Amino acid sequence: VPESEEEKDMSTLRQRMTEAMVLRGFAQRTQETYLNCVSKLAKHYGRSPDTLDTAAIQAYLLHLITERKLAYASVNQAVCAIRFLFAVVLGQRDTAFEIPMAKVPQRLPQILTREEVSHLLAHSRDIRARTLLTTTYAAGLRLSEVCTLQLTDIESSPERMCLKVRQGKGGKDRYTLLSPRLLEILRLYWQACRPRGWLFPNRAGNGPIDHSTVQRSYHAAREAAGIEHGGGIHSLRHAFATHLLEAGVDLHTIQRLLGHGHVGTTMRYFHLARSHLTGTTSPLELLTLG
Repeated sequence: VPESEEEKDMSTLRQRMTEAMVLRGFAQRTQETYLNCVSKLAKHYGRSPDTLDTAAIQAYLLHLITERKLAYASVNQAVCAIRFLFAVVLGQRDTAFEIPMAKVPQRLPQILTREEVSHLLAHSRDIRARTLLTTTYAAGLRLSEVCTLQLTDIESSPERMCLKVRQGKGGKDRYTLLSPRLLEILRLYWQACRPRGWLFPNRAGNGPIDHSTVQRSYHAAREAAGIEHGGGIHSLRHAFATHLLEAGVDLHTIQRLLGHGHVGTTMRYFHLARSHLTGTTSPLELLTLG
């Protein structure tokens, strides 16, 4: 069946948007997210997004909030994608600036305690899941980072002892911790599973493990451990940073290990580290009360 003119227009627009993102070095996952957001906008109205005005776009965003009940962070993701389409791909900067960005409530995540992390890892369903989740926590990795680890990223010589993170957020490489205990766990995993190339390959063995598979492994372990809070696997990264801070590691070291571009992003863990809060003396204790 020949493509309709509308479908041809959408295909051309999709290609232009993809090329614009590639030229700017957007990560593959960001490209997929942006294209998905714009595709949903087109599907909602049944026509190419470049035919829509700001009133239609704002009505769509309102639909996402009031009817779809999406979180403001998810709505803002769509806003970023649509703004990029209009400002960069279509060159309509005035239209882009009229697309509102919602203020996202700043909520502190619930942090897993050391005991909860230990319990969660112990309830992983098999050696691969346990090694994957242990690596995520021990090195403070993002989901995409643990999925794309390669065997050559493990630098285990005594003078190195680090993991190389390739093309993390913002397209930056960095090094993070490789503890002796993690190295021992990785060696046992390799002996049992014999991965090649990718540290955690997909079922076919020709690429990295899928993000959804990792999330399912995390949720299965959390459920088996009876832990009701904690969100997704990113909770292990939060726990990594918070537990380091509670152990006395300085903020700038944690910033480098996490790969944060600004120390302000890392500062949030001061609010999460209980030892920094509960160990502080109240000014009331300094008063001389009659």
